Parts: sequence; structure tokens; C-alpha cells
Amino acid sequence: MCGIAGILNNDPRVAVDPARLLRMRDSLAHRGPDGQGHMIDGHVGLAHTRLAIIDVAGGQQPMCNEDGSIRIVYNGEIYNHETLRRGLQARGHTYRTRSDTESILHLYEEAGDRVVDQLQGMFAFAIWDRRPGRLLLARDRLGIKPLYYAVTATGLVFASEIKALLASGLVRAAFDERVLPEYLAMRFVAGERTFFRGVRKLLPGTVLTWTTSDRVQTQRYWHLPPPTDAPAANAPRAAAQTRALLETAVTSHLLSDVPLGTIDTVITVCAEPGCTLPPGGLVQHHWALDDPEAVDGPEEEVTAAFRKARDELKIRLEGLLDAAK
Repeated sequence: MCGIAGILNNDPRVAVDPARLLRMRDSLAHRGPDGQGHMIDGHVGLAHTRLAIIDVAGGQQPMCNEDGSIRIVYNGEIYNHETLRRGLQARGHTYRTRSDTESILHLYEEAGDRVVDQLQGMFAFAIWDRRPGRLLLARDRLGIKPLYYAVTATGLVFASEIKALLASGLVRAAFDERVLPEYLAMRFVAGERTFFRGVRKLLPGTVLTWTTSDRVQTQRYWHLPPPTDAPAANAPRAAAQTRALLETAVTSHLLSDVPLGTIDTVITVCAEPGCTLPPGGLVQHHWALDDPEAVDGPEEEVTAAFRKARDELKIRLEGLLDAAK
């Protein structure tokens, strides 16, 4: 994960205070141990902390387009980045890095706010377009990557975490008691509100635009597709389709310039190309103790606990297969 943050002043004559922006950035250091950066363009400031996954050497942010008129800070990964890159290069765009961040920039140059329609992945990003004086915030369709914002007396602040908004000194930590009944009933706060008064979530599948004239506007760009009336596919065909989709999804998620780690699950393992399940089911038992002393109790008790957990992870598929028939 990475961290993004920004400050925008309504009055273009008032420059962003560097100290405020750096406090926001530094509060997100845990989200990006591999690098940090910031830029101030008069009344606009963007900041970023980076966890390097693609183009470790060349993907620093904030990143700008060829002429420096558009800048981006971004958290996420675009899984169709290579396909987008080939198309963008064929249409004349020049790349300076191998990062997926740059693909978002060039695609924005072509599509504007509709850039989100062509992105397959998880993302939260901010694009500052200097020429029209316009900011675009966007969050992925299912809200995998977080993004919060607050409209203040002087402008707009946004960040990956609420703590960064508070670090700016422009947002006061005041409890919004209106969300408490919903949280106590549902253990969750739906919609834009948060526990902090004035702090809002940018909802999944939503973009936010800001200018000094129009201020803040939000628009939903994606909705969950409605159920169809198409006849149900038979079990073997549905299983084959599901398998193909899982293989495609897992393969796309393996795009990385650094070693990847996974917590093995039925979906991850079964979706690996060429995976064949044994007749009796599947057993996953990848267990390790880097520091046995970190767990209370003698080593043999710890080992026994892991063995017990391993045995409990035996997954029998007969019931699932019978239910699918």
C-alpha cells in the first residue's frame, strides 16, 4: 500500500503551507516505507509515501506528465497496466518509467474523468490538472483502497487515512454522534460519514472534482450490475467459467517487480494454472515460526497448536460439489 494526501486552498493567492503538507505525509509513513515525495504548486499541494511494487527505481511520486501540467499521487495497482501501456504508446504517448502510475496519467490525458472506466484494479488517486485548475479524486469500484476528505473554511484536504487530515491542523477531531446509533446497530458506518465531524469517505465507485469556482462535486461512475434473467448455466459450465475467471484474476495480481507473498486460500491455490485437486480434497499447511519465543509456552506446545490448526484447515469438497449438482 501507499499513502496519498493533499491540500487545496480556495484562494489561489494563498500558497499551501509546506509544514502542514509534510505533517500529513509523515503521518502516513507506515503506508510507504520505500520512499516519499511532495509538490507544491501555489495553492495546491500533493504528498505521497510509497510502497514500491512496480518499477522500484523509477516510480517515484508525485509524478507528472510530459509537460508537467498534470500531476498525480496514487495508491493501488492497475492489473491491466501492460495492455493500457501498449495502446497508449501506439497512440503516441511517451513513457519515462515502467510504472502503472504513468499509465493513469496518460490515460487521463485522453479520457479525462472517464479514465476510471478503463482501469482494472484497486486504486485511490488524486490528479491535479494545472491548466483548468482542477482536481480529480477517484476510488476503485469496490472501495478496496481508502480515501477520506474534508471541506474546510479555506479549501479541501484529502488523504488515505483520517489521521493525516488531523495532522494538517485544518480539521478538528470532533466526534460525530449522528453515526453512533448506526454503528451500534450494524457495527459499521455506511455512506459518506465517519466518526469525525466533517470528515467524509469518498465512496466506492465515485469520483470527486474540485475547482476554485465550483468547489466540490461528486459523481458515482459505477454501480453493481443488477441480476439478470438469463437461465442458470449447468454446473460443469459454471465451474469452468469460474475457474477461468479465477485463473485470470490471480495471474493479473502477480504483476510485481518484487517478491510476492500470499496467505494460501482455496481460491488462490485452486486458481493457479495447472492446479489439480486430489480426490480426497485439499490440505494446505504452510506454517512457520520465525521466532518461537514470540509465542507463549514451550516450543512443543506451539508446534502442537500449529499442527492442530493445520488439521482444521483440511477442506473437503464433496459437499460443495454435491450442492452444485
